[in-house]
Amino acid sequence: MDRSVFDTDPRTLLFAGPDFRLADADPQSTPGFQHGKKKGKAALEKGTKALSHAQEQLFAESRQGGGSSVLLILQAMDTAGKGGIVRHVIGAVDPQGVHHHAFKAPTAAERRHDFLWRIQKQLPGPGMIGVFDRSHYEDVLVHKVRGLSSAEEVERRYGAITEFEEGLAAAGTRVLKVMLHISKEEQKLRLAERLDRPDKYWKYNPGDVDERAHWEDYQEAYATAIARTSTPEAPWYVVPADAKWYARLAVQQLLASALADLELSWPEAHFDVKAEKQRLAAS
Repeated sequence: MDRSVFDTDPRTLLFAGPDFRLADADPQSTPGFQHGKKKGKAALEKGTKALSHAQEQLFAESRQGGGSSVLLILQAMDTAGKGGIVRHVIGAVDPQGVHHHAFKAPTAAERRHDFLWRIQKQLPGPGMIGVFDRSHYEDVLVHKVRGLSSAEEVERRYGAITEFEEGLAAAGTRVLKVMLHISKEEQKLRLAERLDRPDKYWKYNPGDVDERAHWEDYQEAYATAIARTSTPEAPWYVVPADAKWYARLAVQQLLASALADLELSWPEAHFDVKAEKQRLAAS
């Protein structure tokens, strides 16, 4: 993380622990960065080089036996900007080192397995940054709000998720969970824009309006899921998302911090560099 960007480490500002109250988080705020949109966009651009550098080191280490990886989980209400994060933050790094997967409603085949079965198939391998656009959290959030599973089953899943993520961390995957926190008013504006612009029609889903009727239920479901599953091994960060530029910058810096925690370095040459220079000169 570039410590000159934020006034305070965003991991401290945005961390959502067991005592976190989602109702107290302001979606319009820009915690730790009070320099405005123009400087925020400039900081995002500046940070792409460092992020790309760290991602390349992660990938390079894996080619010499390194087993570390990073998993970025993006959860949010519709229109909160998950796609923008993927384009403007993840899009700045080498695509060969990224595994991105957008989870939709489970298929009939997937429903025949435990809810984590399809998640395990998409986990990042060594040297990779995995990005989940939605995730196993849909199986507690939607199920809780829509009553698709019993309260007892949802409760069981909180424990299963915590155990699953602790196992990932123990195996060398740095787990980074981000909720992009958008306000109901801002979502309405973004949905309206999609209806006003023909180039945005493809993004519009009539079902999004139906889901707005359950807004408060979803807020409660998110608050519960965060409180039950935010751990030192797999922390939750709640990122205010009404300002798109801020959300992108914050996620970039959180991801950079996760990579920095791995203390990455370039792998040593597994050959005699001097001899190879001589051979090349003589060829």
